[in-house]
Amino acid sequence: MEMRQLRYFLAVGEEQHYGRAALRLRVAQPALSRQIQNLEQEIGFELFKRLPRGVKITDAGKLLLDDARRILQEVDDAVARAKRIASGQSGTLRIGFVESISWQGIVPDSLRDFRLRHPDVELQLKSLRTLEQIAAIHSGSLDAGYGLPIANREHGLAHIQIGLIKQVLAVPNGHPLMEKKQIRLKDLVDATFVAFPRWAIPNAYDRLMAACARGGLKAPRVVQQTAVETMILSLVQCGVGVALISSAARWRCPPGVTILPVVDLNVTFPFALMWKENNNSPLLAKLVDNVKCLVDQKGRDNEILGE
Repeated sequence: MEMRQLRYFLAVGEEQHYGRAALRLRVAQPALSRQIQNLEQEIGFELFKRLPRGVKITDAGKLLLDDARRILQEVDDAVARAKRIASGQSGTLRIGFVESISWQGIVPDSLRDFRLRHPDVELQLKSLRTLEQIAAIHSGSLDAGYGLPIANREHGLAHIQIGLIKQVLAVPNGHPLMEKKQIRLKDLVDATFVAFPRWAIPNAYDRLMAACARGGLKAPRVVQQTAVETMILSLVQCGVGVALISSAARWRCPPGVTILPVVDLNVTFPFALMWKENNNSPLLAKLVDNVKCLVDQKGRDNEILGE
């Protein structure tokens, strides 16, 4: 049984007339009649009783007509859904993000704009460290990710820079450093630090430590390490120490913690949207285009988060 035969049968069954059905289908009446006969031979029973004027559908034909109408509608719906996915109008896009840089700014702005433009697309968002994102994008379990390319300079992914994060100082309220008009790295020699460990982002850690050393802070007194920025901020709030953190932390800084600039700490880290070059997803292409437009319109590739 062919889909064409079902469509011919449906037209004849609804019109109860070969001539009108042929006009509706835009086919020759003899060809239509032949296809119905072939269908009847294949299934082994009559679908229509031929009358002097038109035809009358049989009881068996009525039952098959209802099912044929449903089957053809389901096929049409499936094709329409597939076309929407193929054209990038619907489907699923899996995106990773680094939580600490995603509270405000370009990351949520770009996701909001994409949702407005493509409301039928399902966005699956997952909070991951950049190194985890890079591995997931390469394996195909993520389509794209917002992260810090410096985490792995050999990441081998296509990417577009969408901003910068700067290193700032978080101190508990009432800390003596708050009394200074300007804070320099050498002023932090005697301070106790809560810090992120080197294994979290080795390249970023090494750049930060080199900048500290140039400013006179050769060996920060680290009393606690954690790779989770919210925990770093909580420990600062509790007075365990001060911390050098991302400028983006200003957006979720807890009560009792103040963010201060360090005038001679000029270290910034670019963050980017990353994706695999040979990923041919039309949804991914639309996301990349949307992000590029947003960055170009507002000149945000060098925007420093939290400032």
